[in-house]
Amino acid sequence: MKILVTGGAGYIGSHTFVELVREGHEPVIFDNFSNASREILPRLEQLTGKTPVMIEGDIRDTVLLSRTLSQQGAEAVIHFAGAKAVGESMKDPLKYYSNNVTGTQSLLEAMQENGVRKIVFSSSATVYGDPEQLPIPETHPLSTANTYGETKLVIENMLRAVSSSGPGWSVILLRYFNPVGAHETGLIGESPDGIPNNLMPYICQVAVGRRDKLQVYGNDYDTPDGTGVRDYIHVKDLAAGHVAAINRIEAPQCTAINLGTGRGTSVLEMVAAFSEAAGKPIPYEIMGRREGDVASCYADPGLAREYLGWEARFGIGEMCRDAWNWQSRNPMGYE
Repeated sequence: MKILVTGGAGYIGSHTFVELVREGHEPVIFDNFSNASREILPRLEQLTGKTPVMIEGDIRDTVLLSRTLSQQGAEAVIHFAGAKAVGESMKDPLKYYSNNVTGTQSLLEAMQENGVRKIVFSSSATVYGDPEQLPIPETHPLSTANTYGETKLVIENMLRAVSSSGPGWSVILLRYFNPVGAHETGLIGESPDGIPNNLMPYICQVAVGRRDKLQVYGNDYDTPDGTGVRDYIHVKDLAAGHVAAINRIEAPQCTAINLGTGRGTSVLEMVAAFSEAAGKPIPYEIMGRREGDVASCYADPGLAREYLGWEARFGIGEMCRDAWNWQSRNPMGYE
């Protein structure tokens, strides 16, 4: 299948590109490189043996999106493009509504114009807000604790409305939890600009000597060790989940599916696991809580097993091993 992958040069998009090619699909990358590096392209070619088809552009450019869908003969879309840092979203909400919500509207308008009615959306567990039950099923009430989550929920509602507006729309909303790790070759991985907003890349940069110590936001949550608990999922498992979704998107539908391991890991547990993988201690300091964070969040992944035939294969040890392999081989990321 010919698939337009928005944000395909990014962390999750690039790993999904590799899995799509491996499964015989023909992905086309659409990215503006605002949070990605052009260095990813020769590495993707090295991994897949195929030169990536790359369209550089902004997700809010409806005309370019429409022309790309038409010229490339896309049959479906996997939509990753968007801003994704919880803390930043609280400080700059307009950026998140513009990139995420307006950008998705532009994409859907271009899809409608070209008769493309299949889309897998990169949603997030943040749409569950502060969880009322654990593990979290897809039937959990939807709410948000931060602006990033608000934009994901608005987009989900937009997609539900579009899928109900007429026949033929097939929509899968993949609510995933905390992607970490890297490709086992060390060729591609997470390389954020500036100070990392997520735990694993921050730990990686401390381990490789780019930062002095990890800042742990809050040790007074109602969790076993007081630090936040999350469902970490290997990025290769996440990529495989997107392939499984695109393979099941033939029938008209709008279905939300969790992609997670179903197991929670605290910040300090992750620090200990990474220290073991890297063979060195990870210094850290305890800071105050960060606005928009919740105490615990982990998935009930049963629907993914039942509907997609998918389940996570990698554990925390393998996530830390592959993340350290990537960072130690690429101390400054793609730069």
